[in-house]
Amino acid sequence: MRIVVTYDISKDKIRKKVFRILESYGAWKQYSVFELELTDVQLVQMKVKIQGVIEEHDKVRFYELCQRCVGKVQELGERSPDTVPNVV
Repeated sequence: MRIVVTYDISKDKIRKKVFRILESYGAWKQYSVFELELTDVQLVQMKVKIQGVIEEHDKVRFYELCQRCVGKVQELGERSPDTVPNVV
């Protein structure tokens, strides 16, 4: 499944940890946005890891993209990487 993950985390140390977790699963698109191709198991594992490092006031959102929606993604400006091999 294709997942878009966004996050809003104020503390640099926590934000870097979340970035590293997400980076190990897929492509960094923009400052606080990742697009990941994951299995159900990988999604659960990733959420557990993130939950273990964020604090109560932090925000992490997950958007599942259907195949039809993935095909309609448009970009302007510099093209971001489509995929990064999953290294879990």
